[in-house]
Amino acid sequence: MEKVRRNERLSAMMKILSDSPNHIFTLSTFCDMFGSAKSTTSEDIDILRIVVKEFGLGEIETVTGAAGGVMFRAQVEKSAAREYIQGLCDQLSGTARVLPGGFLYYSDILSHPVITRKMGEILATEYYDTEPDFVLTMETKGIPVALTTANALGVPLVIARHSSKVYEGSAVNINYVSGSSGSIQTMSLARRAVQEGQHCLIVDDFLKGGGTAKGMVDLMHEFGVEVVGTAFVMATTQPQRKRIAGEKSLMLLDVTTNADDTQTAIVRPAAWLK
Repeated sequence: MEKVRRNERLSAMMKILSDSPNHIFTLSTFCDMFGSAKSTTSEDIDILRIVVKEFGLGEIETVTGAAGGVMFRAQVEKSAAREYIQGLCDQLSGTARVLPGGFLYYSDILSHPVITRKMGEILATEYYDTEPDFVLTMETKGIPVALTTANALGVPLVIARHSSKVYEGSAVNINYVSGSSGSIQTMSLARRAVQEGQHCLIVDDFLKGGGTAKGMVDLMHEFGVEVVGTAFVMATTQPQRKRIAGEKSLMLLDVTTNADDTQTAIVRPAAWLK
């Protein structure tokens, strides 16, 4: 095999690590791939660690022990996260996006891969230490952000549905009260989707009354799964009391009515991003 130059090794290693965040690669993996010694590979990793940290691209961690190695985490500093979310808030605030019922149109934001990937990295940064086994969301608008969060955490995505599908086998169904409409709705999840004793992070797009989120928490209790956190893209300031506690949202929404009966959306970053 032709000798691989250092700049080539660094480029390939960074690509491999960033494509599989929170996944441990042994030094032997890179040694065999590039035909390099462990001491040389360790030096390469040290260079990448410095560069990644200096430019705020994330964090490269070395894991010791028999099953140890190196992994990449898309860590986002609070200042950078707040600046990014503030830019989205400026884009969403105003009168143009307000919908009846105090909702806000931002489906274009939730369907943009670059934006949702950054949101997922910000949320994942807050929940790395909780070590969830999977991310749970409710169909359908929350799926893009939940997927990018799961990717950053290096865990699977599980999707609860409004009705069971025949191709998913037997399922657990629960009824829950929608926080926005107050109506009784159904939530379903295949029995094979999760296992008892696992840890779950709930990620969804919007939190108003918290009925759907409470339904997902109750659904996990039916499976014997511990919920380690609940995170949302946006939450309303009213009602102040939600059906769940300890949630984190990236943005807070407040809709005010003007003298001419038009409504204005005021969107700001959540307090925990300060």
